[in-house]
Amino acid sequence: MRRALALGSVLVLGLLPACSGTDSSAPDAAKTPVVHSPTPTPTETIPPEPPPPPHTHTCYRLGYAEVLAPTSDKKPAPCSGIHTAVTFFVGSYPKKLAVDGKAVHRLESTVCPRRFTSYVGGTPDDRRLSMLRAVWFTPTVRQAARGAHWFECVAIALRGDQNLALLRGSLQGALGRPATRQHYALCGTAEPGSQGFEQRICAAPHSWKALRTVVFRPGRYPGENAVRSAGQQPCQDAGRAASGDPLNYRWSYAWPTLKQWRAGQTYGVCWAPS
Repeated sequence: MRRALALGSVLVLGLLPACSGTDSSAPDAAKTPVVHSPTPTPTETIPPEPPPPPHTHTCYRLGYAEVLAPTSDKKPAPCSGIHTAVTFFVGSYPKKLAVDGKAVHRLESTVCPRRFTSYVGGTPDDRRLSMLRAVWFTPTVRQAARGAHWFECVAIALRGDQNLALLRGSLQGALGRPATRQHYALCGTAEPGSQGFEQRICAAPHSWKALRTVVFRPGRYPGENAVRSAGQQPCQDAGRAASGDPLNYRWSYAWPTLKQWRAGQTYGVCWAPS
């Protein structure tokens, strides 16, 4: 019985390895195929294309509030149809500059007025006595972050103090042609300084017309008394020359205020009834 028990123990011990999964009937682990995940292909991150800059001679239908904004998302309008603004120059600034920083503003506020001078033509007095103006736009901050670094110079015409006029064809050389110079000239609804006075384009109904300017040397504001007295005789002479009766005529003089002087208007304007 001891031999039987011993043999039984050997048989039991012999059966234990079969529970470990090493039985010869189990699949050979070395022969089991192993499937590896494929090595990911490196991908290149392509930055989005920056918005394209606008084109010169592009026309828009903008309102007065829209031309006062630093940016514009208005879609172009056919230049042969109704429009109130036209792009006359597109420039660029260094990408390292902030689109809403002082350096970019200084650049566009210098370049656009200079380009405007050659675009509309005429003499300095023609431009001062017209309702044509230059405004400028830059990309938005988001567009600048995508690589846009342009600025757009746009020409407009004021119909009144807070509304725009419809443009007639191209403004290129407009102040060098008598008909368009008169169309966009500076007029008023009443005598300057009186109740009801508003600046108007001469193509709109008006009762007074700007005749000439009295120009001062840029620099420190000379004071109200100095700028007021300087224009009396020139404006009186201009009023007399514009009248059909040299013994019966009216004239008016609007001198620059300190606020206007600081904004760049270093000249007064002589007026007479239209």
